[in-house]
Amino acid sequence: MGMQGFERRLERMVEGAFARVFRSGLRPVELGRRLAREMDDGRTVDVRGRTIVPNEYALHLATEDFDRFEEIAATLCRELAEAAREHAHDEGYAFMGPVRVELVEGPKLRTGAFAIVGRFHEGEGGLGAGSLLLPDGERFELSAEPVVIGRLSACDISIADPNVSRRHAEIQPRGENWVLVDLGSTNGTRVNGVRVDEHVLLDGDEITIGTATITFDAS
Repeated sequence: MGMQGFERRLERMVEGAFARVFRSGLRPVELGRRLAREMDDGRTVDVRGRTIVPNEYALHLATEDFDRFEEIAATLCRELAEAAREHAHDEGYAFMGPVRVELVEGPKLRTGAFAIVGRFHEGEGGLGAGSLLLPDGERFELSAEPVVIGRLSACDISIADPNVSRRHAEIQPRGENWVLVDLGSTNGTRVNGVRVDEHVLLDGDEITIGTATITFDAS
């Protein structure tokens, strides 16, 4: 089921603007299938008993394919990384650090051929791959630095909502976890509908600040 879902997401990715680029030749779903196999083949168990997989992937493409993908490389890499996170979520995998996908030109490869190399790269401060899925669909990756959420434009995540305090809440790295802390906001901070002052974030937690809902993703 995990692999099938992974492929369906990649097939959807080539609709619209992508379809014009991938009418023939190498398609993202081929890259995605190989990426999924690289994840599966590279899995191991860490000292905490988690099944971990590589979190950084280099996709080596023939020069012709590399040139053809150049215009949409950033979007393609972002979408493949997103699909990798979802595959990991489906299979119960964890990452040692943020997920990264990059395209690399391989002049010795023939057109249509490619290779994928995955590696484990620990996140800063030993943190994993925590991220926030924002209301507009953008993903904000967490790191060893605290993240302030509020109405001020200077906040790391700014929410233009009169129900949100200027500096409303903060997400702090603590050990191997991220902790959500309310900063004395007027209207409070909720996780999964429950008002909290402080909360250790778990995969899938929904953070409500004002009218905005932000989802914490541990994969």
